[in-house]
Amino acid sequence: MKALRVGVVGLGVISRFHLAALTASSDWNLVAVCDLDPEKVAVPALGTIGYTDHVRMLAEADLDAVVVTAPNDAHARICADALSAGVAVCVEKPLALDLMEGEVLSALARERGVPLFTAFHRRYNSEFATLRARVREDTVTEVTVRYLERIEEHAGEDTWYLDPARCGGGCVADNGPNAFDLVEDLLGRAEVSEARVVCDEAGVDRWADISLTAGSTRVRVLLDWSHQGERKDVRVRTADGRVWTADMLADRPAFKESLWHEYEGVAADFARRVRVGRVEDGAGTSALRLVGQAYRAVAEGESVGR
Repeated sequence: MKALRVGVVGLGVISRFHLAALTASSDWNLVAVCDLDPEKVAVPALGTIGYTDHVRMLAEADLDAVVVTAPNDAHARICADALSAGVAVCVEKPLALDLMEGEVLSALARERGVPLFTAFHRRYNSEFATLRARVREDTVTEVTVRYLERIEEHAGEDTWYLDPARCGGGCVADNGPNAFDLVEDLLGRAEVSEARVVCDEAGVDRWADISLTAGSTRVRVLLDWSHQGERKDVRVRTADGRVWTADMLADRPAFKESLWHEYEGVAADFARRVRVGRVEDGAGTSALRLVGQAYRAVAEGESVGR
């Protein structure tokens, strides 16, 4: 099959994983990159054209699809422009800053008949895939997801992560969607029942303990932006007392090493969706729904600051 023409908008810390996956895939032909910083696109990779204006890129590059890795507060505008131009979208999580923005994008995708896909890369992790296959036929009674890291190490030059207005919040808004997606990928629709956060002096939530239910299954999501080191894992208990764990960093000890194969999974899944014209992707808005529920539970319950 003919390779799909794709452009990437946003060349921050996460973009290198998308770029590597797209370049390595026979499904994709990377033809354009875009960033507001002229230095980042001054010498684009061979075969690509660099832009500082995504609207111009959409008008000139004859794209089948675009991957959006810009800061969270730019997602809604860029995705809407691409969808309006008839260009399929893969966007970094979260889909938008809040559920209202996300629902507007989803409605636009349906109206135009254009795929809109959120890149929840952890669902393509090999350890998680093994866990999912093991428990598929079992009755799951408890799930714990831990997403622990020091955000300053992961954000690098992308300091917007620590600006709630641009990020959408703190660890709940940015890491929460990945954790919530793993829960719903395993169990189906979930609902937040209780949440506690710890905020820093600037009011940014750096730690969260969130309780959810999915059917009769009890779920706990632990998030930490001040953790020394990194831990990303899922623990499942089944009705017969067995316990299964997926360490998503297992056998990939280097910093961010697990992301390379996960983003290959994102690129492959996005290509399948574009080729068959699969427009619907409820995962992006569902994660935003749970983020909103978590913040409301904090407001109605207990919020701890430090």
